[in-house]
Amino acid sequence: MKLLFLKVCLLLLIAVVCGLSEGFPSSAPVESGKPAYGDALITGSIGEPSVLIPMLAGDSASHDVAGLIFNGLVKYDTDLSIIGDLAESWDISPDGLVITFHLKKGVKWTDGVEFTADDVMFGYKTIIDEKTPTPYKEDYLQVNKAEVLDKYTFRVTYEKPFAPALSTWGNLTVLPKHLLEGKDITKSELTRKPVGMGMYLLNKWTSGQDVTLDSNKDYFDGRPYIDRYVYKIIPDPATMFLELQAGGVDMMGLTPIQYTKQTNTDFFKENFQKFRYPVFSYTYMGFNLKHPWFKDKRVRQAIAHAIDKGEIVDVVLFGLGSPATGPYVPNTWAYNPNVKKYDYDLNKAKQLLKEAGWEDTDGDGILDKDGKKFEFSVLTNMGNRSREQTATIIQYRLKKIGIKVNIRVLEWSTFINEFIDKRRFETVILGWSIGIDPDQYDIWHSSKTREKEFNFVSYSNPEVDDLLEKGRRTFDLGKRKKAYHRIQEILAEETPYIFLYVPDATPIVHARFKGIKPATIGISYNLHKWHVPERLQKHRMEQ
Repeated sequence: MKLLFLKVCLLLLIAVVCGLSEGFPSSAPVESGKPAYGDALITGSIGEPSVLIPMLAGDSASHDVAGLIFNGLVKYDTDLSIIGDLAESWDISPDGLVITFHLKKGVKWTDGVEFTADDVMFGYKTIIDEKTPTPYKEDYLQVNKAEVLDKYTFRVTYEKPFAPALSTWGNLTVLPKHLLEGKDITKSELTRKPVGMGMYLLNKWTSGQDVTLDSNKDYFDGRPYIDRYVYKIIPDPATMFLELQAGGVDMMGLTPIQYTKQTNTDFFKENFQKFRYPVFSYTYMGFNLKHPWFKDKRVRQAIAHAIDKGEIVDVVLFGLGSPATGPYVPNTWAYNPNVKKYDYDLNKAKQLLKEAGWEDTDGDGILDKDGKKFEFSVLTNMGNRSREQTATIIQYRLKKIGIKVNIRVLEWSTFINEFIDKRRFETVILGWSIGIDPDQYDIWHSSKTREKEFNFVSYSNPEVDDLLEKGRRTFDLGKRKKAYHRIQEILAEETPYIFLYVPDATPIVHARFKGIKPATIGISYNLHKWHVPERLQKHRMEQ
């Protein structure tokens, strides 16, 4: 199997990261000597995890915590190459259809039971089980045969070429067979009290308040220096920022105004270190394509012309990002810069709406058709100020073309479980964190529209289905690129989403934490090596 596309992606991203990584250096005392064990890292989050078994989780809060508890067979290194995690090494057949993983020996679950190939097999069988409600099973359904060759060897054979094959085994499918075999995974106590092999293990979870993790002193990649990790749930970013200032939070993602304005003071420069780098994500406005008004692409295109993406980037993000034109981020090999653009043009928007039969027949300023006013709701999640502000700008702009927009801001779990999963929405403003490999089968394929699956806008296009299949069935970079570029052209024409912006990540961390090394994959990849010099430690853990 060839991983050339990762190297191409790397070369493009290094330039982006080097150009955007910025902030201010810490002026806290520099300590010499070896890193010391101890202290706690308290990180703020607007969302609360829903479940801590990764294959059951569709939200970032759950994956943020579960990622510290569980491991996959492989992972991405800082240069975007694939390296081993639970796998010591692997062999790939010349045709790319067979991967044989050689597992690390002596690794133990945090309850003391040794990890073996049986756990990998159990995780694989669980994720492909039709009874397991997971949006991630598609990648593993590509496996034709899985085998445990011995205690430390696991082999998978694919019937057809599958370009993302190796990277998919980094997505946390390994589960403790000895604790879950014969049980309903969705009802297991491990959804809230997981047992993993990661750098941290669960101490307690207090709903609505925090999740507390303690370091795994037997972590196979080296005991974390930070003894405790506290995931503090604070739905309001302004309140979280006050907690940061007061010392109740050590780390958080800054809002654009916090990054550009509120942290440019001597206090923050002396006590914190902040970072900025591009991330694999984008924010979009999605249409429920089963709603009668949004079945007409002219309506969707009109709305696209009525939204000024540059205004959103400038006003909402304070320039900390860029306009989006498709489901891939700029400066990556799969990104197509030459797709149809929707410039801000109110006259064009009005023309398209008139062609679709929408006119203001009674002079009240609101378009109507067949006796119905053009009024709809846009839903987004509570705590994400950028999305709320984006919704407000869209509301203002659409009013200018005769469309009334109502904004509903919902608590995250309610938003996902009661509205997204049940398709009870007209439009939404949401974001995707996307993988390094460009395969987005789960988001765009017409077969992925069931509850808990990711194509919740009900998009269906036979050509896109075929291109998604072609893109994942070859290792030829040129052929993959051609398929993904064409997919972007179709999505740009049909506008099931209005791709709004690609934001930059803007985290801030207290200056007492050392060992942070920003890379193309962020800052938390080496969390177990972060440390606080003994003299600067703030919290003492009970042994």
